[in-house]
Amino acid sequence: MYSILSLVIFLLLNISGIRMFNSLNLSMSLISAGGFLPTDSLEKIIKSNPQKLTFIFSLLISLLNFFLILNVFQKKVIIRDHKEDLYLVILSIIFIFLIYFNNNSGFNIVISVLSSLSNSGLSLISSDNNLSLYFILITVVGGSLISNTSGIKFTRIYILLKTVFSEMIKLISPNSIINRNIFDSDKKITDENVKISFLIFISFFISLFLLSGILIVDNIDFEESFKLSILTITNTTISAMYGIERLDFANLLTTSKLSLIIFMIIGKIELISFFLIIKKIFFKD
Repeated sequence: MYSILSLVIFLLLNISGIRMFNSLNLSMSLISAGGFLPTDSLEKIIKSNPQKLTFIFSLLISLLNFFLILNVFQKKVIIRDHKEDLYLVILSIIFIFLIYFNNNSGFNIVISVLSSLSNSGLSLISSDNNLSLYFILITVVGGSLISNTSGIKFTRIYILLKTVFSEMIKLISPNSIINRNIFDSDKKITDENVKISFLIFISFFISLFLLSGILIVDNIDFEESFKLSILTITNTTISAMYGIERLDFANLLTTSKLSLIIFMIIGKIELISFFLIIKKIFFKD
């Protein structure tokens, strides 16, 4: 599935006029959810509006469910099977609208929001913007549950919020009938869903505080250590839109470098899975 998505994005970018090597590099970066550029900035690759539109569509592909494209070709009922993707698109539009009238190009804003949600970090916005914290928080949300994005994931946040509101309604009106369906589909929120979502939510912030504390010891200021920790755990590359375009990793302490490596791995497999692996190794019974 990764190969098919990479090929689709590569062809789209190449058709839009982007050089073959750059198209290949971007397609691999978008699917792996972490951007690595062959040039100093994305502006040297993405120049025209058609290229920006193609790049936006490519970000959407990496953000949404793996099987969305496959189901489109098989002519399945997309809305019924991909309601999470529909809500993700709506959420993206809301995020874009909230800052659309900022002093940046409309396409650049769209790219930055989608890039943050898909955890790639590729952007056309300069480092003097005042939206770095906004984009950082969007990376925490992440994309579809069945995608290569990191973060807490939109569905888990939805489950937690809906569960909280349901409990509040029970306190106010105990006889109320609570709708426990996920995205108005046939699937219902179970106690297991709530438990896993809550554990992942808590483990994310435990990881954030642990890594931030380690980086602060390395004489990195609080704001930069906070941002770098979120980007590391969500496997998002640092860029100008997050306000930390340049960071000299070579001068970091060995403990900081090892911590960044470990937490990048933990960010991908999630802290709960990491604990379960350790438990399986050391406590076989």
